[in-house]
Amino acid sequence: MQHLSSELAGIVERFGEPRIVVLGDLMLDEYIYGDAERLSPEAPVAVVQERHRQHRCGGAGNVAVFLAALGAKVDLIGVCGQDDQGQLLRTILRDAGVEVSHMLAIGGRPTCTKTRLVGLAQHRHPQQMLRLDREDLSPIGPEHEKILREHLRQCLAGSAALCIEDYNKGLLSQSLCPAAIDMARELGVPILVDPAAVADYSRYRRASVITPNRTEAELATGLRMEALPLGAAELARELYARLELDACVITLDKHGMYLLDGPESGTLHPTRPRTVYDVTGAGDMVLAMLAMAISAGATWSQAVDLGNVAGGLEVERFGCVPLRRKEVMAELLPTEATEEKVRSLAALSVELGLLRAAGKRIVFTNGVFDILHAGHVRYLQFARSHGDVLVVGVNSDASVRRLKGNGRPVNPLMDRMAVLAALACVDFVVDFGSDTPLELVRAVAPDVLVKGEDYADKEVVGRDLVEARGGAVILAPFLAGHSTTAILEKLAR
Repeated sequence: MQHLSSELAGIVERFGEPRIVVLGDLMLDEYIYGDAERLSPEAPVAVVQERHRQHRCGGAGNVAVFLAALGAKVDLIGVCGQDDQGQLLRTILRDAGVEVSHMLAIGGRPTCTKTRLVGLAQHRHPQQMLRLDREDLSPIGPEHEKILREHLRQCLAGSAALCIEDYNKGLLSQSLCPAAIDMARELGVPILVDPAAVADYSRYRRASVITPNRTEAELATGLRMEALPLGAAELARELYARLELDACVITLDKHGMYLLDGPESGTLHPTRPRTVYDVTGAGDMVLAMLAMAISAGATWSQAVDLGNVAGGLEVERFGCVPLRRKEVMAELLPTEATEEKVRSLAALSVELGLLRAAGKRIVFTNGVFDILHAGHVRYLQFARSHGDVLVVGVNSDASVRRLKGNGRPVNPLMDRMAVLAALACVDFVVDFGSDTPLELVRAVAPDVLVKGEDYADKEVVGRDLVEARGGAVILAPFLAGHSTTAILEKLAR
């Protein structure tokens, strides 16, 4: 397994900046977050007090954003409306580094928008409560299709791959989709298709690969998958032969993916168990990773293994949150990931912003952590249990000397931070040079601030900042008989 991980990491290192074309249905995902603390007196429904709104790309736009985050140069081709939502969608895509000049705005056709109401109660994970869709599913028309074909012809020249993302929203017709595949085939460009949930897959004929999930594959073939891997193999063989594919990948949720890249060469690629938080965007992430891997010269088998990793990481997040190469590398080579945990405050702030946007609950604590002992470990495990991400602030050497006197710390700052970073319960480590962590608490803006139970009758620095944001201050129990001072005294005897 370690050899395979190193092999896959080598492919990620070769990703470079391939030019990839994305063709498909564009959507705007709107999230309305709020507190759901009570039921309405008017009906048995939750009352949500709105706190903030967030907008992200969905559909083909999401694939484009994922590709850009992985380092690709992306040309996005699709349609939106001549409305505020369409303009917002362009702005989000442009800010993510996606080329949007080939997006076509159509008057009288609304931008496909999905509005999700997300409630949060008693500081628990956010939960989607309702989704409202605004869309026009009618075909786009021959005059608009002609324009898009010209855009495709321009973009495919010199590209490394074509990703087709079909949600059956009226764009990928029985004429446009085959035309796109034919153009790419003529230029030797691999075509990766995430198909719609439709019974007729003829529009995808001669694609390089399609990536239906189990339900979609059953609908398209009329077959039922009774058991693994034989059931998946039957579905894949039917699609492979009928559509004249180079490969067929059937995604199987917690079971991983089934790959057929030859008439008799099917294999099940399992994935490791994950804490599934939100499946939104997992299929888009898989398609993006497959495209990056194939562009870097990976085999279909290697590309599927990387797709498993990327899809698994994505389901652990709330909503569609792009993965970076370093996150994939940290997953593949976990023994090298501890250095990634030690961050400057500027880098940490960026990372926490992404995690907070994904609905993660941030926990903060701080200390000297001079000689790490069982009490420290128990304390940090307790802190981590109260959220999704644990940030540990560590006093600088000068700060420790001011607080503890000459002779301390015993271990220098970088050694203390490296030991903390090696703990599985610690997600990020950052140093601070002042006598109190007040400014660090202000910058981290945690949802939970943890201190030891000896602070029961003392002022907890940063309490007012955390509680003003609706956060909590929690006191952790100490493990009796364990302290750095006691260890040093024992050594001095």
